[in-house]
Amino acid sequence: MSDFQYEPIRGLNGDLLEGETVLWQGAPDWKTLIRSALHVRLLGIYIAVMTVYGMIESGPVTALIVIISGFVALALFSAFAIGVEKTSVYTLTNQRLVLRIGVALDKYVNIPLSQIDTADLKMLSGDHGNIMLTLKGKPKMGYAMLWPHARSLRLISPRPMLRAIVEPKNVAQLMFHATSKLQDVAPAAAHHASSGANVRPVSGQGALPA
Repeated sequence: MSDFQYEPIRGLNGDLLEGETVLWQGAPDWKTLIRSALHVRLLGIYIAVMTVYGMIESGPVTALIVIISGFVALALFSAFAIGVEKTSVYTLTNQRLVLRIGVALDKYVNIPLSQIDTADLKMLSGDHGNIMLTLKGKPKMGYAMLWPHARSLRLISPRPMLRAIVEPKNVAQLMFHATSKLQDVAPAAAHHASSGANVRPVSGQGALPA
């Protein structure tokens, strides 16, 4: 039975801390996730190439098998992406960022805003986007534990991500203002705070999009 059923507050495995307030909650959009994280467009190109190759080399039966296999793979990818959307909750408070994730295994990842070194905003199609974080020190979290809520192929030093969220610029602004109250942000950051651009540095070291 999922631990998610016992949440005192949706997306959190405990009560809010003293003085803590929720600023925003969201989740990945599965249609955007399947394109940006699971790369189904590349899968489609591969299936098309293999279908043509199978038709030329072995005939229509082989091509049909490739097409059916491709649809099965697409169905599995879609089911996984929908599962990620249904089970994930990103919660931004005035003190921390909490990732409630896990299709098969329930996990809560608590990231204090004071530990954010950099954050990079990447816009995607349809007013969706990703926010990639770099944390101070050596974060004790594995890539396998975070994926797909981590930057692809960063196995050694995984970067947690808010993936495929709606209106990411607004979320980045909220994160910027909340973080600036907990750690020093360069004066130049204010110039970029309304644009969603990357801001450097935070605490003299990193970047935070706003």
